[in-house]
Amino acid sequence: MEQLGNIGTEVARAHRAQVSGNVDRFGAALDRALELFDLTLEDPRWRGRRREIGRAREVVCDYLIGDNEFQSSMESLDAYFMAFAVAARSARPVVSP
Repeated sequence: MEQLGNIGTEVARAHRAQVSGNVDRFGAALDRALELFDLTLEDPRWRGRRREIGRAREVVCDYLIGDNEFQSSMESLDAYFMAFAVAARSARPVVSP
């Protein structure tokens, strides 16, 4: 879950950089997001969800660098990835100080 939450963070960074016109930061964040997608797709723990992850990669690329044929929004992408971030956080064991 944490892997997909981290991808969402990079997607959000890429979007913010794109909106602000920072081409270098946009490229770096997009590269990191795609690298994390690829590493996740290679991870055997995600074997049963590779189709979904591959489709999410496709949607992110379409939104950030394509023609947005899927009519995505940053809000819809945030909602998708936030669910994984929340699940990862709630799955962590509570450690007492």
